[in-house]
Amino acid sequence: MKRISTVVCGLLLLVTAAGMARAAAEEPTVYVIQKGDTLWGLSERFLKDPYYWPNLWARNPTIGNPHVIYPGQRVKVYPDRIEIEPRVPLFPAAPGAPRLSEEPAAERSFLVSGSEGFLMEKGISPAGMIITTNQNRQIVGEDDIVYTDIGKINGARVGDRFSVYKKLDPVSHPVTNVIVGEKVVPLGTLQLTEVEEKVSRAIITKSYQEIGPGSFLLPYREKRRQVPLRAAGKDLSGWIVDSQTGNQAIGEGDVAFIDLGKSQGVEPGNLLYVLREVVPDQQYADISVEKLPPEVIGALVVVSAGETTSTVLVVKSIDTIYRGDRVEMKKSR
Repeated sequence: MKRISTVVCGLLLLVTAAGMARAAAEEPTVYVIQKGDTLWGLSERFLKDPYYWPNLWARNPTIGNPHVIYPGQRVKVYPDRIEIEPRVPLFPAAPGAPRLSEEPAAERSFLVSGSEGFLMEKGISPAGMIITTNQNRQIVGEDDIVYTDIGKINGARVGDRFSVYKKLDPVSHPVTNVIVGEKVVPLGTLQLTEVEEKVSRAIITKSYQEIGPGSFLLPYREKRRQVPLRAAGKDLSGWIVDSQTGNQAIGEGDVAFIDLGKSQGVEPGNLLYVLREVVPDQQYADISVEKLPPEVIGALVVVSAGETTSTVLVVKSIDTIYRGDRVEMKKSR
């Protein structure tokens, strides 16, 4: 019995030691930023990966301009990541003001409303269409009755829900001029209330915009959802092909579309960086300069991915972003 107790105690000591070792491995090294430090330098110095810095920039909401980090800020260095603590204010907060957390931001996720839309690529067909409305009205909204070309022959049943969309203009690639898809926007949702062989009666359950005959339907999916950040599986390069609104200028909080999708390895939650080429001025150079390192001017997160295109949300920008700007995804080494 005494021998068994000794063995048990030994196992407990081993388990405890292993737990302490894991905790020690997770315990970060704290570094205080010095004058002249850069995100590039921190990534290279601590992670041996200079290309990690855009990831570091996008994941830390306390950093505005990626080139501006402040002496005195603390960073926590883990084996696989770097976390930057919020900058401490120069003056104490006024009495009663909310206290800023001293902990670094947790892993970020982004709430999307479902109003972002997407590019309908070639070969993708709607589940059906609204073929007419009650009393042949051209515009309907919530609680109105419509009729669709979805029936029992399509496997439809009473209670089935669908999302309602509208097609806009085809979108051409800014470099190749090839049509990459048709821009579509969500209009609302409907639910089937009566199903016949080839047609059905439905009620509009939600309306975001005006709905009318000719609106097309896709199987329903929850609109509001959290999109957590996901590590990139490979290096990719592509282009911004359009914005949700069609505006040329794109900024933080805007939605855009890119020419990369599932077939290239893109997944919802991936981060991409917007690059702007720097044109050398030869009159001030003693040597021929053909190309300079590009400037990182923004960060995007993929909120939904098609086969060859994706819908992205601009989560950071330090300069105006335009259709035709290059984007890049970097796998963490």
